[in-house]
Amino acid sequence: MDSPPAEEDRSMVVAKISPLQMVSIEPVGRWFEAYCLRRRNKQSLSHTTMTSSSSEENISDASTDEEDELMLKGLDPKEWKQQDHYAVLGLKNERYKATEEQIKRAYKKKVLKHHPDKRKARGENVKEGDDDYFTCITRAYEILGNRVKRRSYDSVDPQFDDDVPEVSSDNKDKEEFFEVFRPVFEANARWSNKKKPVPQLGDIDSSFDEVNDFYAFWYDFDSWREYSYLDEEEKEKGQDREERKWIERQNKAARAKRKKEEVTRIRLLVDNAYACDPRIQRFKDEEKEKKLAQKRAKQEAARQKAEEEKRKKEEELEAERKQKEKEEEEAKAQAAAAKKEKEAMKKILKKERKTLRTIIKEFDYFAADEAERVKNMADVEKLADMLSLTSLQSLNEALTSGDKERASQAFTAEVKELDDKREAEKQKLLEATKKQNSGGGSAGARAKQWSDEETQILIKAVNLFPAGTKQRWEVIANYINQHVEGSNRTPKEVLGQAKALQKNVMDESQKQLVNEKAFEILQKEKEQKKNAKVGDKPSERVESVGEQQVAQTGSNPAPWTTEEQKLLEQALKTFPASVKDRWDRIAETIATRSKKDCMKRYKELAEMVKAKKAAQAAADAKAAKKT
Repeated sequence: MDSPPAEEDRSMVVAKISPLQMVSIEPVGRWFEAYCLRRRNKQSLSHTTMTSSSSEENISDASTDEEDELMLKGLDPKEWKQQDHYAVLGLKNERYKATEEQIKRAYKKKVLKHHPDKRKARGENVKEGDDDYFTCITRAYEILGNRVKRRSYDSVDPQFDDDVPEVSSDNKDKEEFFEVFRPVFEANARWSNKKKPVPQLGDIDSSFDEVNDFYAFWYDFDSWREYSYLDEEEKEKGQDREERKWIERQNKAARAKRKKEEVTRIRLLVDNAYACDPRIQRFKDEEKEKKLAQKRAKQEAARQKAEEEKRKKEEELEAERKQKEKEEEEAKAQAAAAKKEKEAMKKILKKERKTLRTIIKEFDYFAADEAERVKNMADVEKLADMLSLTSLQSLNEALTSGDKERASQAFTAEVKELDDKREAEKQKLLEATKKQNSGGGSAGARAKQWSDEETQILIKAVNLFPAGTKQRWEVIANYINQHVEGSNRTPKEVLGQAKALQKNVMDESQKQLVNEKAFEILQKEKEQKKNAKVGDKPSERVESVGEQQVAQTGSNPAPWTTEEQKLLEQALKTFPASVKDRWDRIAETIATRSKKDCMKRYKELAEMVKAKKAAQAAADAKAAKKT
């Protein structure tokens, strides 16, 4: 049994063949004539084709040779630089693609035909020396036969089109764009010094990476074109060294200028292509749509997240509300129970106090005379007011459990114990106050020696060097020592005094000074508010106290406010040191300050910054020594 056929050996019917039709053909035309000639001459088709092609080539070569000879005879040997060397050697169709072997063969062919000796032998007229057109042939081979000179000539190939397509609505059409720009880029690709092959323009379906690579290559295009062939003068023609150097400099400048124009031309070509490329607009539209989609997705996600957070927050608020209501109910119940218990305790305490007063009264206050009675009455009230419930109950039990003598002893002992306790508390309070005022020990003695000037500088330094400053307390200590003559404060002392100031542990003189300053500020604010309300016309702006001070005395002694400080800083930036009448203009921007005030404040700020840097440097130096 035969095995089944392979996949490639199978055949199948994919469509029906149309039925055959009879067509009548009329024997006419040049092909029919050629057929008749072959039958008449008894020749085959291949023989006729070879004969005709060779005859056509001979005719073409003859006509080409005749045109080349006319062109060569029309050349001026003195203007050899303007001639087309490829055309002179008969390679005008090959040009820069011609190989070295082709150039050699073409030169030999021209020499065999146009050498002066050959032409003399044929009886032709030959000019003497370099005036004969054969000089143009030798010049052409000298240029094209040398790689360096040929490269120089190819750079300025007269047949190369340097034109750049313009940006127009027609060139932006899909089909028109590729038809216009593709041949231009392919022609300019020959100048590339970089990788081969050069990226192609592609088509409308090219990917983003392909298009991006293409424009990246051309925007960074490196051309090997050099324009030494167009040098107006040859360096070797210089009479001396200086003249040759001058010629070389002139030639280099001309080459650089042409090279710059070439770079500009290539850049213009790429810019025009980029502006007309329909794919770029498509990529931009796709990128824009992608960003919009991402933005919409983010907005949707943010909306859902916000809704979810809102829902959770509402649930949390609801739970918190219920928990709060529950806690409030429990608190109310506890408060009611506590109030009830407190009322009961008050009643019991009131009862015990009444019992104490009644018992002592029954014993006639244990007094022998009126003075003792008055004293004991006061002691009874003192015991009733100051003893706790349990102490009162214990005292009442002691008073009711024995005779008058024992009761008197219990009463006297309780009064004495209460007096001793109060005295001990008083002594303890006095010692604590004394310790607080003195600061305790040697450190306290040092802290007690802080002068008003040191305290003010400390407050200023704490604001000047905020928390987070490196070695803050060392810097503040150095700042105080630099600004207070004879001061030698340590960081530990500074820290202790700062804490004391924060806790308001200040002596009476400091408190008085602070109160006086606060009173002065309050009075100034009241005065400013009062002056602000004064005016003949409500629509007219009332001058502030600061403006009045500047107008009357030429200066404003009040402290600088935050708003004035911001205006000064902005004015210093707006009017730099190079501006004429700088301080007059700065003073105009701050109505409440004069020119003198602005200059004085600037100097204070500069000194403050300088002092801050000096204190920081001193602290750093001290830390470096420790390490």
